[in-house]
Amino acid sequence: MAVLPGLVLVAVATALALAVAGSVPGLGAPTAAVLLGAVVANTGLHRPVLRAGTRFAASRLLRTAVVLLGLQVALPQLADLGAAGLAVVLVTVAVTFTGTQLLGRALGVPRGRSVLVAAGFAICGASAVAAVRPVTDADDEDAAVAVALVVLCGSLAILLLPALRAPLGLDPAAFGAWVGASVHDVGQVVATASRVDGALEAAVVVKLARVVLLAPLVALVALSARRRVAAATGAGGVRRPPVVPLFVAGFLLAVAVASTGALPAAPLAAAERVQQVLLVAALVGLGTGVRWAVLRRTGGRALALGLGSWALVAATACAGVRLTGG
Repeated sequence: MAVLPGLVLVAVATALALAVAGSVPGLGAPTAAVLLGAVVANTGLHRPVLRAGTRFAASRLLRTAVVLLGLQVALPQLADLGAAGLAVVLVTVAVTFTGTQLLGRALGVPRGRSVLVAAGFAICGASAVAAVRPVTDADDEDAAVAVALVVLCGSLAILLLPALRAPLGLDPAAFGAWVGASVHDVGQVVATASRVDGALEAAVVVKLARVVLLAPLVALVALSARRRVAAATGAGGVRRPPVVPLFVAGFLLAVAVASTGALPAAPLAAAERVQQVLLVAALVGLGTGVRWAVLRRTGGRALALGLGSWALVAATACAGVRLTGG
């Protein structure tokens, strides 16, 4: 199989990333995975025979991880948020997604890259990047940079947000809501909220509400892309991106299954672990798309976009939590 050599490399790097994350405080497996992939790509180790496998990991494995993410979302849980909590989530996602794209335009960041960064920061990190990418004109480099930024800022959030709780006057539940509304990856949300007793439950519920918005966001981006293609090419001749890619439909089906409550806890826990491993493997594959030379040319603008988006989502979420009684 053409993909086998590359998948062997991805498997070894995934195991190493998981091992390093378990032994180095503050270094998560996603961060280690992107770094390992980038090292492989920029030290001459990413030979042509490996590329089919690393591309498979960056696309197919990442999409499978997105589908399995749906099993972590049970819609009845979201009833605990109430109208005010849902409003905070909706406003935070809308402001972050729109504001990040406007900032990207001001900084001269390519549109496809800005859209991926906006999706990653607004919804759920690397999984959102993977879900949105097929309906944009973004390339491997854009996806790798977007993932690197959400991983970097999410890792910083684990360290910084708990230190800001007391100065901001947030009780544990309000802090959890802030974390859930502003931190990107589900694992990063858990890691951040776990540092404050009593914050985890609120953080997870709010985060899951953001994850539910993944499918509508993909559909909106796809519709926008279809309009651009139609305007540029006329009535036909160019294939338009699907409004809802197949794996996003799979994500919705997984949400529906989880929402029935029919699945026992053990299979759900196993699926969550598989999802985490597949995500790390996919990030290794995406990391092999990083080129230091390209980052040196555009990295400053991309980093400014990532930090700006992080500040925007954190400030918007905090304001929403405070206004609704946090």
